[in-house]
Amino acid sequence: MAVAERVLPSVASVSVRTSRGAGAGSASVITADGFLLTSAHVVAGARSAEAAFSDGTTIGVDVVGRDTLSDLAVLHARGDVPIPVELGDAAALKVGQVVVALGNPLGLAGSVTAGIVSALGRSLPTQSGRVVDEVIQTDAALNPGNSGGVLSDSSGRMVGVNTAVAGIGVGLAVPINATTREIITSLMATGRVRRAWLGIAGAVVPLSPELAKRIGSPTGLQVAGVSPGSPAEQAGLRRGDIVVELGGERVVTTTAVQKRMVENAIDKPIEITVWRNGALVDAITVPRELPES
Repeated sequence: MAVAERVLPSVASVSVRTSRGAGAGSASVITADGFLLTSAHVVAGARSAEAAFSDGTTIGVDVVGRDTLSDLAVLHARGDVPIPVELGDAAALKVGQVVVALGNPLGLAGSVTAGIVSALGRSLPTQSGRVVDEVIQTDAALNPGNSGGVLSDSSGRMVGVNTAVAGIGVGLAVPINATTREIITSLMATGRVRRAWLGIAGAVVPLSPELAKRIGSPTGLQVAGVSPGSPAEQAGLRRGDIVVELGGERVVTTTAVQKRMVENAIDKPIEITVWRNGALVDAITVPRELPES
């Protein structure tokens, strides 16, 4: 398979030592100067790690940074690495398109399975309690050792990072897109990802037909909790409010707020509109930086 010949040399088996024992997964070379991309959960708690390639080369690697909110991590090799894999754009994927999952769970010849894109735009819960947006669902067979490996299109471009097996014939991959490229760049540069924070938790609820017609959206985010001292509390938000708009954009999913809480939103006032006691109420809130913990 041409895709395997092109991509597998760039895919490594990652062996990790932690205080609880050993772990393993896959990773891929993404730059010629030694940066590798993998899943954050693969290198959680790593005290040491090494990458083994299909040509027999084994190299020590350092964990540069992990982002549990996207389940992505960046490593850096302490020696020369194979040619990097070409990054594609998951935004161009379509349901039914052929994809190939590649990993290197044993550091030998590698693992290659083909399938199709079963669904796009899925959400993946992470260990942090948040969710990864726009997750790719595929029927390409995955196993735990493939976590952190490459999901490629038929041209050999990396469009996702294999991250989880959700059931028989259901594999999930974190997309390579504009958002995750920014995350990867930030991890490479600083070892972390800065995000803004409002301090609310909630769930999507249907709106009344009258309100839905008025605001142009069938759903909103009902506030289930407000963190004490948070920007949301300081703006007057309270439990039971239904958030319908943030920064001029409709809030129709649980992740709509999360998507707006990027680094550029930190310390910048933003208007939020809620439905409260039969009326639309506008408030100004100033997101703060999300603590690393």
